Amino acid sequence: MKQEDYISIGKIAGVYGLKGEVILQHALGDTAFDGLQQLFIKDATGSFLPWFVEGVRKKSDEEAYLKLEEVQTPEAAKSLLRKEVWLSGADFKRYASKKAPISLLGYTVKDGKQVLGVIQEIIEQPHQVLCRLTIRGKEVLIPLHEESLKKVDHQYRNITVKLPDGLLEIYLG
Repeated sequence: MKQEDYISIGKIAGVYGLKGEVILQHALGDTAFDGLQQLFIKDATGSFLPWFVEGVRKKSDEEAYLKLEEVQTPEAAKSLLRKEVWLSGADFKRYASKKAPISLLGYTVKDGKQVLGVIQEIIEQPHQVLCRLTIRGKEVLIPLHEESLKKVDHQYRNITVKLPDGLLEIYLG
């Protein structure tokens, strides 16, 4: 699989217990991870290495206790701290809550009827969500909040926004 086939969902945020469990901080929203068999962590060369899942327990909508095969001690778990965790595209679609902002990856953003581009990244901030798009070869951040978000069409994977006057000109000159 190519890098585009993997989606970053979060990171290993802590070690839990004496049997090598870790705490996964994720952006998938309210999900139970039922049946999750593997996830991926990049190695030093940038290759995605599969880690097989023994079990997952939900801690909150943003965190889960994760037990990985071959990680049996807290010391072994510590080696995974702060590592970014990735899912395959198919698993991402299966486990991302429809209400989680990250589920909007790949949606097309329109300002009224004008197509702006496809969401390449979701950046969650305390008071708003930003979508990273590429428009005319330039990176553009589009805010999604009560005032700018007009419609989300999950069937056709479209988002309609009303951008503040002058926002695109800041990025596109």
